[in-house]
Amino acid sequence: MWCGLIQIDQFWFDEAFVVFNYPVAHLEWLSALSGVLAVWLAARENILSWPVGLVNILSAFFIYHHVQLYADMFLQVYFFGMGLYGWHHWQREHRAALPLKWMSAKMRLASGVFVVSGSAVMGWCMTRLHIWFPQWFFVAAAFPYADSAVAVGSVLANFLLARRYLENWILWIGIDLLCVYLYFNKGILLIALEFLVFLALASYGLFYWTRLKKSNERTTQRV
Repeated sequence: MWCGLIQIDQFWFDEAFVVFNYPVAHLEWLSALSGVLAVWLAARENILSWPVGLVNILSAFFIYHHVQLYADMFLQVYFFGMGLYGWHHWQREHRAALPLKWMSAKMRLASGVFVVSGSAVMGWCMTRLHIWFPQWFFVAAAFPYADSAVAVGSVLANFLLARRYLENWILWIGIDLLCVYLYFNKGILLIALEFLVFLALASYGLFYWTRLKKSNERTTQRV
């Protein structure tokens, strides 16, 4: 079948199994499994998070188009590039130059302005997408502004993750809460449950990275 610009085999949208009367498509369970594994590896500061995340990104691209969450769909293109970037910068030889750190007050303010203004602009664009490009987007975007807030916030959070700022986990916690609401409303229940797991993992990631940063600082002071 055609999924907007790219063709994908119908097999991936066919039912793979049923959980509590909910039919799970092949693409949905692949996305959920790879996504949870990628976030767990990131929370543990494991570089394998990035290649596993690329699998999640590709599968999520088609799922979001299927349920008219177009901002999230476009977000996966950015995620793919950032996945390659993060994979490169988390190589062992780069880690010394990228210590765990908190953002400055100025950087936090700029980040807030970016998320609010970016969400407003992108949300408006999403409301027009099916009008501008009806040959690719057959149905109007669902929850365009909330979906855009997820997309813009995720752009920032993924950058902060790649650059090893601890605030990335705080931002992911807020994003995950919004995603649970969106995906339950769109009926992709396995993905919604996946984001509940992401919420727990983001909380763990914040705890683990904070503890690791303090440990690294104590080690540096002794040296």
